[in-house]
Amino acid sequence: MLRTVITVSAAGPGDAAAIAALLEELDRFYGVTGPWQAGERVRQVSEALFGSPPAAYALLARDGPRPAVTGLAAYSFLWPSLGPARSLYLKELFVSAAHRGQGVGTLLMNAVLDMAARHGCRRVEWTTDPGNTAAQTFYARLGVPQHPKIFYRLEDTGSGFRPGALYR
Repeated sequence: MLRTVITVSAAGPGDAAAIAALLEELDRFYGVTGPWQAGERVRQVSEALFGSPPAAYALLARDGPRPAVTGLAAYSFLWPSLGPARSLYLKELFVSAAHRGQGVGTLLMNAVLDMAARHGCRRVEWTTDPGNTAAQTFYARLGVPQHPKIFYRLEDTGSGFRPGALYR
């Protein structure tokens, strides 16, 4: 059996449609259903990753001679971290179902860590959902310790970001 070589590289503007398709698979993984407006997700990806300034960055895993996108690591830089240094925040690490268990996630994580080192980051941080035991097992296999930090989130419900007591 001939194995293809998985490569990891920075996403470029020509990857927006492939990233959008992978994000739709990610949504289904988390139980989010469409409908996705034709072209809207591609526009959002292009704006977020390739706008000026970009809101985030992405590394893509590609498979084979006609490189299909098989995985994504989306990240941003945060400042400050420790002292004047910055940190890299990994927002999403996702591998398509057809490519899980083939080392794609490990390749993406190594590329993320290399990116953090190249940019002088002192930390790399990310979260997983409490019920995502597959991700937790993956990170444990990599030898990454779980951190006890508590994560908070406010979502805009259509009337702004207004938690109860904050605006009284």
